[in-house]
Formats: sequence, C-alpha cells, structure tokens
Amino acid sequence: MELVGVDIGGSNLKAGKIVNGKIEKKSMKSVSKNATYNQVLNDLFACIDEVITPNTKRIGIGVPSIVDISKGIAYDVQNIPAWKLVPLKELIEERYGILVYLNNDANCFALGEKIYGKGLPYKNFVGLSLGTGIGMGIIINDSLYSGVLCGAGEIGMVSYKESIIENYASSFFFIRKYGLHPIEVFERAEKGEAKSIIAFQDFGFHLAEAIKTILYLYAPEAILIGGSISKAYKYFQESLQTNLKSFPYKKQIENLKIEVSTNQGSPILGAAALCLQEKN
Repeated sequence: MELVGVDIGGSNLKAGKIVNGKIEKKSMKSVSKNATYNQVLNDLFACIDEVITPNTKRIGIGVPSIVDISKGIAYDVQNIPAWKLVPLKELIEERYGILVYLNNDANCFALGEKIYGKGLPYKNFVGLSLGTGIGMGIIINDSLYSGVLCGAGEIGMVSYKESIIENYASSFFFIRKYGLHPIEVFERAEKGEAKSIIAFQDFGFHLAEAIKTILYLYAPEAILIGGSISKAYKYFQESLQTNLKSFPYKKQIENLKIEVSTNQGSPILGAAALCLQEKN
C-alpha cells in the first residue's frame, strides 16, 4: 500500500511517500515562527503535493501538539504560534480526498522506531526526539500509548530549575545560554572548539535529569534518542551517563539501554504507520 507520512516539526515540514515500509521520495519546507495560519497550511499542502500520487491510499501526520484523534484537530501547535486550533484532518481530507490520521509527532517517532528501527527488540521503551523542543513517545507492551488528546509524554513541560525541562534539553538550551543553534555548536565541536564541547557536556547533564524523571514514571527497558541533536550524542554521552549514576535504583540503570536512532525517517515512517494501526 502506498502511503504518505508527514512530520510537522518546529523548524521544518517533512513529507515522504512510503511504499512497503520504505521512503521512496521526500520533500521538506521550512517553517517560520512568524508565519500566518494560512502560510503554514499552504506550505504543508506544497510539501505533500511533492510526494503524493494517484496511488496514495492514506496520509498520516505527526504534529507537535496535543491532538484530538477522533475529531482530527490539533491544538496549540508548539513553535507555530498561529496554529492554535487546526482541523487538520478535515482540511487535508478535503484537499486530497483520502483518509487522514493524526497523532503527536514524538509519538510518531516512537512508533516508527518500534516498527522500523531500534525499538523492535523492546516491549516497553521511550522515544526521545531532541530538536527544536524535546518530544517523548511511549511504547507499552509493544503498543503506542498516547493518553488523552495524545498528551502523554510531554516531558518538556515538566518544571525544572527556574523553568521547564524543554529549556534545558532541546535547542532552546544552546540558544538561551550560548546564543547559537545546536547545529552550529555541533559544527564547532567537530572542529575541536573546547567551549562547544563543554556546551554539549552541560546539555548531557540536564538531559540526564529529564531521563531520571522518565525512569521514575515509566521504568522503560530502553530510551531511544532521535532528532537533530542526537547527531552530537558522542559529545554528551559521557556526562549523561555520569549523571545517571546518581539515580537511586542502581539495578534499573544497569539494565537500561540508551540507543541513538540510525533511521532519520522514523518520524515520517511512524506517521505513515498511523494509517495501519488496528484501532484505525
């Protein structure tokens, strides 16, 4: 079956044509925080237009927001201020005339890893997407757990220090503290710049604090890390692991697996997989 998977991120819109579980064609459009409601919607249409064909049967979409699956509405989309209430299912179905399925974008990442990636061996794991923000998807007993309005796993909104976790375990940390996008920090670290390497070590400490909270709540077998910042894992792995040693339940840490996704298409594949879930 030919499907289209869409990943709506805080910085980019991505779509892919999926045939037999493989991405055959991709498209991407950038998202401006200052874009209007219709500008973002038209960019989304343009992104889908580049990959959809007459053979496409269904479209799955991951959105960085809480989502009413039954009504197909996305609320308060993160990092797209103009999208407060978007009847996305209705709008996309009207344009393309095929069924559309929605869920939270981090849930789609976790689902993509479960079906196509490093989540295959685990019955219970958490997927962490580190990018513009921090997103979390939860797999329990081999099934995606979304919660009410797909609101389960909003780890970034948990209080931390004087703010919230998202401001310390996502791109906001580097922008707020160093005035640089994490991609720039990564490029500088690759050139051996000490300050940038220290920045990632600092980031790893804070990410470990987020993971401790996850361990207290869910005690997963594994944490799978994805998103653009995951490419710099080698620079924050040591500080993350060092801080996790202070977790009080030592046996849990001994058994915990932390892996980095090697499938950059997991969010798109997971979005497409929404179309195939039995509950749909």
